[in-house]
Amino acid sequence: MPEGDSVWRLSERLQPLVGRTVERSSFRVPQLATASLDGATIARVWPHGKHLFWRLDDDAGTRILHTHLRMEGNWRIHAVGTRWSSPAHTARLVVQVSGGIELVGHSLGLVELWPADQFDRHMGYLGPDLLADDWAAPGRWHPTGRDEALRRILADPGRSIGEALLDQRNLAGIGNEYRAEVCFLRGIHPALPVRDVDVPAVVDFAVKLMRGNLKSPVRTFTGDHRKGETTFVFGRKGRPCLRCGTAILSDTLGGASSAAGPQAGQERLIWWCPRCQVGAHLRRG
Repeated sequence: MPEGDSVWRLSERLQPLVGRTVERSSFRVPQLATASLDGATIARVWPHGKHLFWRLDDDAGTRILHTHLRMEGNWRIHAVGTRWSSPAHTARLVVQVSGGIELVGHSLGLVELWPADQFDRHMGYLGPDLLADDWAAPGRWHPTGRDEALRRILADPGRSIGEALLDQRNLAGIGNEYRAEVCFLRGIHPALPVRDVDVPAVVDFAVKLMRGNLKSPVRTFTGDHRKGETTFVFGRKGRPCLRCGTAILSDTLGGASSAAGPQAGQERLIWWCPRCQVGAHLRRG
């Protein structure tokens, strides 16, 4: 499941594109069917939470390419003319750049292109990025991104900590997997209200976990890299807790912010150990 660490790693893989010229592009989404990036220079590639941005400069000005992986999206990098590693019908964007490099965005959940001066209009709702340089230092946020994220979460003390962590308006990058594992490892149920939680400790722990996974080829919370053994509670309904042996429970919690926008839309699954997590009585499973 793509979360902030996944998009950070993707952005790192794409850094060699910076300074290259787009020689051919093909958008395969209806709203951008006639759009073109041909001739533009890729000036910057960067992540913010679960969103990926490219800044493209050409004679017409500066534009921003915005993509979101959602659940199943990915970017593949090939030499021009070689066989694609994913099915062609899943391609949403094809970009060939100088140097014989071809990038294909498959099953992307969102593809947008807009003038750079509209960035805040489209993305201004996002909270601080846990992995950004300004998380712990002065930058866009005052005094730091961490302080701003805590302020936003604590502004709604009656909201559940699980919903607050998943809301990209509070802090950008945490998805369902990190939420479940952070709550388990901190010993709290995701339905506990913010007022009953040590929010700074929870947020700092989430940052530590995510940063710790940046260089790992496989995201893991248990230290085990084997498939199906990387999490304590996420996706483990009915299986024994790795700490106490009690069966893991699952339920839904509230209406969470959508992957690409700030509006509440869907209930999201939560997982927990009824013995190891304080407040587990709030949900029966």
